[in-house]
Amino acid sequence: MYKLAFFVPVEEAESVKEAVFATGAGRIGDYEACCFQTAGQGQFRPLDGADPHIGQVGALSHVEELKVELVCEDARLEAAVAALKLAHPYEEPAYEAWQLADV
Repeated sequence: MYKLAFFVPVEEAESVKEAVFATGAGRIGDYEACCFQTAGQGQFRPLDGADPHIGQVGALSHVEELKVELVCEDARLEAAVAALKLAHPYEEPAYEAWQLADV
């Protein structure tokens, strides 16, 4: 089992979550579409060569985002990350995945 976490602008959060959930990620027992989300503010500065969805090259941007955390079975992780990247509005979405201990 893995924990998958990603950061997404508030306005696009539901569509990105739905894409990830469609892969089977976010299932816990007899429940689906399970996640925890925390509001916060992301910061970034697009460099030359970037094609930013929000902001301008060379300018520092601050965006209201959600950090979305969910569990994902090992066999579904690759598909979940691929769906996340495809649905996410950012050119380079920030995400992390780590394996959970089975205790």
